[in-house]
Amino acid sequence: MSETNPRIEQFRKMAEADPNNELGHFSLGKACLDAGMMPQAIQSFQRALELNPNIAKVYQLLATALLKENRKPEAIDRLTRGVEVAAARGDLMPKKEMIAMLQDLGAPVPQSASAAPAQPVGEGQVSCHRCGRVARKLPGPVFSNALGREIYEKICADCWREWIAMGTKVINELRLPLSDPQAQKIFDQHMKEFLNL
Repeated sequence: MSETNPRIEQFRKMAEADPNNELGHFSLGKACLDAGMMPQAIQSFQRALELNPNIAKVYQLLATALLKENRKPEAIDRLTRGVEVAAARGDLMPKKEMIAMLQDLGAPVPQSASAAPAQPVGEGQVSCHRCGRVARKLPGPVFSNALGREIYEKICADCWREWIAMGTKVINELRLPLSDPQAQKIFDQHMKEFLNL
């Protein structure tokens, strides 16, 4: 718990500094969920969805928090909507996980969740773990470590470009000195969550 509270305070400051930053509210919600603070997690996830209703992972985490609060009908509603959003955006991992949750709850799975035929991956392309599309590959690994290799093999150039913009926001709003190993760890965690790795 001692490591969780500073995270919650950090993300609370990020969300309060820019109330319209969905990543700040998402991160705060996740930290509260990890700490077992369900009402706060639910509030933060709901705010993230108000700001951006197209983040499939938020529906999944919100439903998880709602279930822990014995709010099953609301959780099913959020999961159903989340599957629809994930299917429309091609977010394969959250879609699969939310379908499994709906099935475990004995709830119907939306028709829109039916699997699209797999696209072949051509030369210079990657099947992206974030957007679920077969898209243009990065020209090379973005870092010279295992994470850089994983990003190169699993993330398309468009999603990486989106992360660059969001990463700048994370650095600025959390005031992360990337020369500090702890700050680098926080930055990497945000990056992995954003890229669905």
